Amino acid sequence: MDRAGESGGAAAFVRSRRGALLALARPYQWIKNGLLFAALVFSDRLFEPRDVGRAIVGFVAFCAVSSTGYIINDIHDREADRMHPEKRMRPLAAGELEAGEAGALAVVLALIGLMLSLGLGVTFALIAALYVATQFAYSHYAKQIVIVDVIVVACGFVLRAYAGGVAIDVPVSPWLVFITFVLALFLALARRRHELVVLGEGAVGHRGPLGEYSVPLIDQMISIVTAATLVGYMIYTASPDVARRLHTEHLFLTVPFVAFGLLRYLYLISECDEGGDPARLVLRDRPLLISILGWIVADVILLYF
Repeated sequence: MDRAGESGGAAAFVRSRRGALLALARPYQWIKNGLLFAALVFSDRLFEPRDVGRAIVGFVAFCAVSSTGYIINDIHDREADRMHPEKRMRPLAAGELEAGEAGALAVVLALIGLMLSLGLGVTFALIAALYVATQFAYSHYAKQIVIVDVIVVACGFVLRAYAGGVAIDVPVSPWLVFITFVLALFLALARRRHELVVLGEGAVGHRGPLGEYSVPLIDQMISIVTAATLVGYMIYTASPDVARRLHTEHLFLTVPFVAFGLLRYLYLISECDEGGDPARLVLRDRPLLISILGWIVADVILLYF
């Protein structure tokens, strides 16, 4: 990339058009779609080729529709993003792409995602379409309503987890829905906290509803959902019904990984002013990444060996 001067929040580096389009899709965020594999792992289907294939197709489909959601959000927020120290580097806010180009890419990705989804059945396609509709509603309406904004974000994660079960034709556990929801609330609230800390008095100018939050209030909310996430997961791993269904009584051994991950994330958002982008933070912070990978490996060993 070539260096160029900044102008009104433009990026310090000018990307090629192809690079800008790729950045617009935010491929690093696709890590979130790994939730689609949760049902595969926890339904004893991890080594079933057909189910693995369907889960991968579902993952790719959600990568396409989630990128559609990011583009919709960037189109809507391109003016406000220019006032944000990090978001101003996004292709639309930086003036590297026109809204029409971004809209065309969003349509193409939405069509790809929905066509792949139809291959997994009508129900999966409806979930994918609902996800896109939810992202549109979030970008244009829900993000302007305090508390509703983080709940809608959390619902997007739940749709991912639910889609994973539908893709391989297994019932979706209420535990999976509950734990995914409260964990996603935790991440969404952490992001709001980061915005308040980074933007300071400019938070309201960036997005009005941020003025209705405060760091102490969000810290209280984070305490609630963190406790709900950890306690919910502990009850899940110790449940006799879950032990019978998963054929293991030792899933509780994975609790330390979850506890460390949550506490590490709390440390990062409270002491290091992180939390603005969960996907980047997971990929950047080695202890956090190791805890997640350790949890995945421990689950696979306990469930399958």
